[in-house]
Amino acid sequence: MLRLTKKLIFAIDAVVDVAYNAAETPVQSKEIAQRQGIPRRYLEQVLQNLVKAEILYGVRGPRGGYRLSRERRRISLGEITRIVDQMEGTADPLEEPVGSELGRAVLHPLWLELQESAMKRLDEVSIEDLCARARAAGVQCSASEVYDFMI
Repeated sequence: MLRLTKKLIFAIDAVVDVAYNAAETPVQSKEIAQRQGIPRRYLEQVLQNLVKAEILYGVRGPRGGYRLSRERRRISLGEITRIVDQMEGTADPLEEPVGSELGRAVLHPLWLELQESAMKRLDEVSIEDLCARARAAGVQCSASEVYDFMI
């Protein structure tokens, strides 16, 4: 189910931050938290789930942090949305046939169509697209050289 939650916004912010501020050294969670205004304790949980989902790659050690696990153009907002949806584990009210006959016959199919349309659009938007928007908007980047991802 497509829901705009704080966790989803934080996850997208974190991935875009890692992509936009990628440098020779990994992007540290304290830097992401500071730039994005996300509580660090909450952010770490989101970052770990993004690592498990292979969106990010975690680097251990004193200079550790996070990198993208693949190219920016290969990570979509739809993928991140699905990952966060699984993290939250809430039931989708559209999966259960509740409500009136009118609701099940008319509203339920309409909401499913809208959700499907929104997810298709989110699948079309890549992290690279968002980085390009950030550059066009003049958002400052902390990296002196731009890196996409490291193997």
